[in-house]
Amino acid sequence: MTFVQLIDCKTSRFDEMNRLLDTWVEQTQGKRTATHAVVGKDLSDASHLIEIVEFPSYEEAMRNSNLPETEQTFREMVALCDTMPTFTDLDVVRDEQLFAASARRFFDTLATEGELPPFNDLLIEDYHDHDPSHPQDVIGLDAFRREVEMWRGGFDFAFTVEDQIAQGDRVATRWTWNGTHKGDFLGISATGRNVTMTGTTIHRCTVDGKIAEAWWQYDRLGLMGQLGALDALEK
Repeated sequence: MTFVQLIDCKTSRFDEMNRLLDTWVEQTQGKRTATHAVVGKDLSDASHLIEIVEFPSYEEAMRNSNLPETEQTFREMVALCDTMPTFTDLDVVRDEQLFAASARRFFDTLATEGELPPFNDLLIEDYHDHDPSHPQDVIGLDAFRREVEMWRGGFDFAFTVEDQIAQGDRVATRWTWNGTHKGDFLGISATGRNVTMTGTTIHRCTVDGKIAEAWWQYDRLGLMGQLGALDALEK
């Protein structure tokens, strides 16, 4: 789970504090575990600073704190502050940016070349997939892997994310899918045709960024037409 630390301090020596943080970044290059940091200055009190530091987990934050460079920087920070800095440790319980990144990784993983990677770091164990083309929903990692392998057996394909909107625990992604029909798909032998399809998927995410559920809408009829499956009906 993503972890955030807030460092609250007051200092009249902002420029020196800024240089200290730059030095810490240089000294810990390749060793620090922080993934993102923001420093904010209080609009009503220019001496009041809050640094927001993000880590992949609490454990990674502790590894970062234990670096010798971090300890030295902390001592120098205290010397620059008017009062002792305070630290607030926060577990992130909602992160819409994280959820959007999980959705993008989902589409990239589906199209991975070679062996299909496991989904256990991306989807929950009882992941629930709603596809209107199926009479029953696909539930569980094993069932979903079989569904993905069916598509991968029929096509070499890739997704292009056109738009993405995240709100609460939901992420809506409008995508374009492009593929080459290389193998049997729903009884249609390989045609070698390049085909395309558009659609939208809504994902529901858990607090740690894993995907729990998905709802699909896509132009499957248009795809079947491109594969020639509707030719007899059009005559």
